[in-house]
Amino acid sequence: QVQLVESGGGLVPAGGSLRLSCVASGRSFSVRSKMGWFRQAPGKEREFVAAISWVGSVTYSGDSVKGRFTISRDNAMNTLYLQMNSLKPEDTAVYYCVAGAYGSSTDSSSYAYWGQGTQVTVSS
Repeated sequence: QVQLVESGGGLVPAGGSLRLSCVASGRSFSVRSKMGWFRQAPGKEREFVAAISWVGSVTYSGDSVKGRFTISRDNAMNTLYLQMNSLKPEDTAVYYCVAGAYGSSTDSSSYAYWGQGTQVTVSS
C-alpha cells in the first residue's frame, strides 16, 4: 500500500505563486516510481499537468504550463513538488498527486496511487 499526501494549496491573487508538495509513504512505494500531478476544476474533466521520472525526466501538459510550472522531486525524502508561478484564475482546481505509472505519463489510468488532493484557488 502507498499513501500520498498533498499540501501547499491555498488562495492567491492572479500573478501569484504557490508550491505544492506531496509526500509518499508505504512499503509498496518505489523510489523508481514515476510521479506527477493532475488537476480537476468543478464540473470539468480531470486533466494532466506534469510528470517526472525517478531520474528527473519531465513531461508537461503544454507550453503554457511548462513556462509557468516546474515539477521536481526529492527521492531521498520521497517528496514531489510543483512550483506554480504567474498563476491565472483558470488554474483554479483541486490538484492531485499521483504515483506509479505503468503506461502513458499523461493517462490518469496509468497511475496506481492517488492522493486526496489540495485546493488551489486563484482570484481575479
